[in-house]
Amino acid sequence: MTKIDRRLASAVQETFSVRFLAALLGVIAMVVLTALGASIRIPLPFTPVPITLQTFFVLLSGGLLGRRLGPLSQGGYIFLGSLGVPFFAGGGGHLHILGPTGGYLIGFVIASWAVGRLMDSGEELSFWKVLLAMACGSAVIYLVGSFHLALLAGVTAKQALFMGVLPFVPGDVAKMLAASLICWKFSARLDRISPR
Repeated sequence: MTKIDRRLASAVQETFSVRFLAALLGVIAMVVLTALGASIRIPLPFTPVPITLQTFFVLLSGGLLGRRLGPLSQGGYIFLGSLGVPFFAGGGGHLHILGPTGGYLIGFVIASWAVGRLMDSGEELSFWKVLLAMACGSAVIYLVGSFHLALLAGVTAKQALFMGVLPFVPGDVAKMLAASLICWKFSARLDRISPR
């Protein structure tokens, strides 16, 4: 191996090491942040679904980490929570996934993938494209969560809409706007570090 070959191999190895470390830290950070978002919990008297900051970090995970690492972070969050780590709103354990709010947790993984997929188009992203991706991610969470809520709570689709979607729209619009602004400002920069 020539001196140039050794330098090239060393540079490639260093680049991949930095990318791997950035990816690992990004996934761990989103697991922890989603868990912290769950700890900020406001229960509502008419529904088992509380107001939390989880969805903000779910959207960020897809927007900043992309369609591969974002869902991985949310899958890791759900896996650890299902093992009993008190990561979910109200504690931990697999019964949270099987309960009426479990659909929202499942929706987190799909939503993170959807946001990442829509933002990984390869085109330069405008704020409005990012916001559209965030809106689609939120819609996925609502759809999967309210469907699961209707099945588990034994309510109609209309009741599930009033229990699991409408009360959360104003707060989620604010979360979407904030997540969009962050991702729009930083996604190009993070793209160079973490593989999407």
